[in-house]
Amino acid sequence: MRRLSLALGLWAACAATGASAETVNLTGTYRCIQMCQNGMLDAPAFVTQNGEAVNLTTEAGESYRAWPDWNAPYSRIWIEARGQGAVYSPDGMRIQFDDGRVWQRDIGPPPVVVRRAPVVYGR
Repeated sequence: MRRLSLALGLWAACAATGASAETVNLTGTYRCIQMCQNGMLDAPAFVTQNGEAVNLTTEAGESYRAWPDWNAPYSRIWIEARGQGAVYSPDGMRIQFDDGRVWQRDIGPPPVVVRRAPVVYGR
C-alpha cells in the first residue's frame, strides 16, 4: 500500500509539473545591448514565434530558425544553423546567446501624456 501511494504521488507530481509549465511568447522587437555583431550596438533584432518554431533576425539582418532546447525547453532555444543556444528570461524581456550576445526587448518610447488646461467659464 505504501509503494502504491508513493508511486501515485510521484506520478501526480510529474503530471502537474508538465501541465503547469508554460512557455513565454518571445515575439517582438529586441535591441542588441552586448557583444553585437560588427559593433551594431542598439541595433534592432526581431523574433517571431509560432508555436514551438522561432524565427530570429539578428541585428546584422541574418535569419535563423530555432526550437526549444530539449535540455531546458521552458528557458532555452537552440539555433541549429549557428550550433548554439540561447537562454531567455522568464518574462521574455532578455535573450542571452551562448556566444555572449544579449538582446533586450524593445518596449518602445513611453506614451505621450497630454495635459490640458482647465476651462474656466463665466469670466
